[in-house]
Amino acid sequence: MSDFTLKAESRSDIGKGASRRLRRLADKIPAIVYGGKEDAKSITLEHDEINNMLDDEAAYSSIINLVIDGETEEVLIKDLQRHPFKLKLLHVDFKRIVRGENMEANVPLHFINEDKAPGKKEGGVMSHQLTTVEISCRPRNLPEYIEVDLGEMNIGDSIHLSEITLPEGVELVAFMHGDVEDNDLTVANMVPPAVEEVEDDADEVDETEVPASEQKGDEGDSEEKNED
Repeated sequence: MSDFTLKAESRSDIGKGASRRLRRLADKIPAIVYGGKEDAKSITLEHDEINNMLDDEAAYSSIINLVIDGETEEVLIKDLQRHPFKLKLLHVDFKRIVRGENMEANVPLHFINEDKAPGKKEGGVMSHQLTTVEISCRPRNLPEYIEVDLGEMNIGDSIHLSEITLPEGVELVAFMHGDVEDNDLTVANMVPPAVEEVEDDADEVDETEVPASEQKGDEGDSEEKNED
């Protein structure tokens, strides 16, 4: 498991106006820490520090050592708010980790051996239906990612949640709160290659030809002229 550390400061000046000033004047962003037996806590983060940390995919599913005014709390990122068109973070939600208790987290899926799949060699197209899964486990068992082996897939094959090999001590949240069959979502499937439609030349219209209606009109005019 990767080791991530973030420094933060407690924040008492809250509200939309205060948050805007924080982002604009200090290049910092507001955040909140909640969960466990302690009250929620408003904090401030250095924007560039957490933004750079998030370049590592593992940061989204790893326990982070959040140092607030010198005291360390173990947390997970639960939600991120980003600017709609600027490369800026606006707000972060952290959830506390409680050692000895199960935790829930979203973990990325890493697809392997796709190029070795028989269906791929036959021109099939792999479609990834899910890129993350929500899991439940003890903090010590939290994986950075879960591998999905696509090496045996033929055209028309699918892999479902129930077919994923999970690390020891890890469960899928989808199967904890409902019937397995109802929640057994498709993770990936191999679809046939797209077939290009060839247009029939006979159906093409030569735009240089005179429309039939005009042709008839010309014939009628000719007949009238002949009658004259």
